[in-house]
Amino acid sequence: MSDETMPDCSPTIRTIAMPADTNPAGDIFGGWLMSQMDLAAGSIASLTARGRSATIAVEGMKFHRPVKVGDEVSLYAEIERIGRSSMDIHVEAWRRERDSETGQKVTEATFTFVALDENGKARPVKPEA
Repeated sequence: MSDETMPDCSPTIRTIAMPADTNPAGDIFGGWLMSQMDLAAGSIASLTARGRSATIAVEGMKFHRPVKVGDEVSLYAEIERIGRSSMDIHVEAWRRERDSETGQKVTEATFTFVALDENGKARPVKPEA
């Protein structure tokens, strides 16, 4: 994914930043944005593992610029690595003012998920047939 132009694929999640999601400065709270990123990564992790998965780490969280109330936030997630039981998923969040066609990357991070069995224990991402 590029720093300059929005990805040309469909976002994993698209949402609107609302007033209830602001911090004391009036910008969108970083925790809200991080939770949206975790949801996007979790969607890809569950689909890849064909079942339950859980976040075990977040690396390289960078906030490049603020998100404003009313912005459309698009989250793009892609798998960087699949291990035996874990997956690294890079997520970028992009903002677009509602009346604009151009976007800006606002945040990015790599989320590590582990595939879980029915007892909550680590299992292979790709179970043997």
